[in-house]
Amino acid sequence: MSKPDNPYINSLPGEEMGDLNASKGWRPPVPATGRDRGAGPFKRLVLRGATIIDGTGAPPWGPVDVVIENDRIAALAGVGASLDTINQDRRPAAGDFEVDCHGKFVMPGLVDSHAHIGTPYHSMCGVEPPADYIYKLWLAHGVTTVREMGGLNGLGYTMQQKEASARNEIAAPNILSYAYFPAVNDRVKTIYTPDQARDWVRKLKNRGADGIKFFGAPPTIMQAALDEAAKQGLRSGCHHAQMAVTRVNALKSATWGLTSSEHYYGLPEALFESRVVQQFPTDYNYSDEYFRFALAGQTFKQAAQPGSPKWKEVMERFLELGHTFVPTFNIYDANRDLMRARRADWHDDYTWKAIWKYFQPQRGGHGSYWYRWSTTNEIEWKENYRLWMQFINEYKNLGGRVCAGSDSGFIFQIFGFGLIRELELLQEAGFHPLEALRAATSLGAELLGIDQDTGSVDVGKRADLLVMDHNPLEDFKLLYGTGAWRLNDQTGRPEWVRALRYTIKAGLIFDVDELLADVRKLADDSWGEDGDQRPPHAR
Repeated sequence: MSKPDNPYINSLPGEEMGDLNASKGWRPPVPATGRDRGAGPFKRLVLRGATIIDGTGAPPWGPVDVVIENDRIAALAGVGASLDTINQDRRPAAGDFEVDCHGKFVMPGLVDSHAHIGTPYHSMCGVEPPADYIYKLWLAHGVTTVREMGGLNGLGYTMQQKEASARNEIAAPNILSYAYFPAVNDRVKTIYTPDQARDWVRKLKNRGADGIKFFGAPPTIMQAALDEAAKQGLRSGCHHAQMAVTRVNALKSATWGLTSSEHYYGLPEALFESRVVQQFPTDYNYSDEYFRFALAGQTFKQAAQPGSPKWKEVMERFLELGHTFVPTFNIYDANRDLMRARRADWHDDYTWKAIWKYFQPQRGGHGSYWYRWSTTNEIEWKENYRLWMQFINEYKNLGGRVCAGSDSGFIFQIFGFGLIRELELLQEAGFHPLEALRAATSLGAELLGIDQDTGSVDVGKRADLLVMDHNPLEDFKLLYGTGAWRLNDQTGRPEWVRALRYTIKAGLIFDVDELLADVRKLADDSWGEDGDQRPPHAR
């Protein structure tokens, strides 16, 4: 069935959301076109004397010499029991380029399982940041792979950048592209029947997409799309939006083959016992972002409580289905403590002007809903987190897969920084630091279907690696681009201490200091003559 009054009915599959944004005058980030950072790949690169955190959850081991040939890990040679007992006879031959990693730590590059290459929405508030700004922030925080979740810029845009990154033509992580499924009324809807859904999925596959991002859909249409996606080898994720969740919650879509549930929407609804619909006030309006997010903080309180029969039943069913959760705890973190998120250390040096302005309270800006955020709102969201985190931690403990995603670019979360915050919040939920890193490395690669290629420190895998001056297991704050504030007892002065020294993506070595300097310059230039309007605590 065609809808002649729908201007997006003729959009190519995967371009619907991008076309909608363009019609409103919202521009995507200027794509990256060249690479000005990154050395290599080298015929033979050797990392000498590292302590390895392999990403599988195994404890650190070392010292190890890591041999990389072009873009692949060629050998892992244990060279002693400690730095003091290194056996020179065990050391691999010299490389064309070497990095001294004695006393340093090497782990897999991070996988951001829910990311966006910016958003056209930022152009509502000025000149949007270029893709180079976003990519360098990711690389400077050790992110070597991203799942672009929803294609806000259009599939063609994302595919072009994905291919350029794969050829090392741009300084960017590896990119997987998921396209928005156009079947909900409050976004873009061009699909009205199950047959249209199947046809759309097949055409999306032919265009080269890696997967589909749902916000919900009429049940028969979503079920058909998921069935066809499985046949076509496409993976899927869903933000179970409030406008669609009463028809399809997270458990129902999981039974139909959905690969992952994003955020937490749809999970409390699957746990409802005494209701089907959330207890909305009669004056609720989903289009009002304050209502949308304030009321979203009440859902777990209305659901089955931890340890109850319903809680256990839902947990066991998700486990049977092998479903994955990508909670993105960080993206709603401001709801628990707005002042903390708004005053984060990195905003003054790293936040682009239009992004900062977009974050401020405004009507019509997604995630800019701070019109009257109150103590009550924050308390409700803290309780929501307590229950949400308990479910996710128990799911992990029972063998369920949980992955790390950031969804940065909204709600005071900045690219790169958001994923490190996610590691902190996974630890808060009960994850051991090794489990948190596992969620952001090997399990993320499994979710994306690329675990044979990346996600752990293994011979034969792509050289997506991080070289760190300090042990990240001791404090995830050391992974922030700003580092963490520490007292130097020798000088008696506080200083910023940072762990990540080099990000290696497909054999290319990126100096993190250089990447961060580039981003600071880009962010500073974005303010121009309006520097006095920067975040109020700017240095």
